[in-house]
Amino acid sequence: MHQRDGADRGILSGLSFMIAIKKSGKIWLPIIFLLVIIGVSLFIPFKEALVFEYQNQGKIMAYLGIKIKDRFTIRYTHSVHLTPVIEDYYVNEKNEIVQTKETYERFGIGMPNNAIGDEIFTHKGNKYIISNMHRVFPYIDLRVGQVVANHTLIFKGKSYRIADFTGEGTWVRMKVRKINLWEMMKGVNIIGR
Repeated sequence: MHQRDGADRGILSGLSFMIAIKKSGKIWLPIIFLLVIIGVSLFIPFKEALVFEYQNQGKIMAYLGIKIKDRFTIRYTHSVHLTPVIEDYYVNEKNEIVQTKETYERFGIGMPNNAIGDEIFTHKGNKYIISNMHRVFPYIDLRVGQVVANHTLIFKGKSYRIADFTGEGTWVRMKVRKINLWEMMKGVNIIGR
């Protein structure tokens, strides 16, 4: 009988809690509504970003707040030629990455040997430049260099070593998309690190 009294008290305290909520519903309803709004807003994508996802799994490792028409550059050292390569990009209205220019010093493995269509191929000093490019990518897969490449993102005049926020040797997928507050908290803000 003694154990049942404890169970009865638990039920009664639960009922009295529910009655208290019902009586003071004017207080609890706005609080519950606010908590629901906050919870939902965590998962609504709102911030445009250049994201670095782990492989093709959608897990954001790092992001950079970016807007349509913003320009950025990827600079690296070619692993075979050991010479610098500079690739210029911008973000179009469809959140695609558009390559506009490529600068390098040697022909060979993995390097273009001519311009295509309306592109312009020039040779200045020891550099080969393909400009007037309009190569559109929904995303770019990149294996971040471990030894030589030193892949670097350049945005608004500042340089960010990609391996610092993804790790060396990691396969990342770069793409532009809206991210939510939860993803922002889990990923590394490249500028704010």
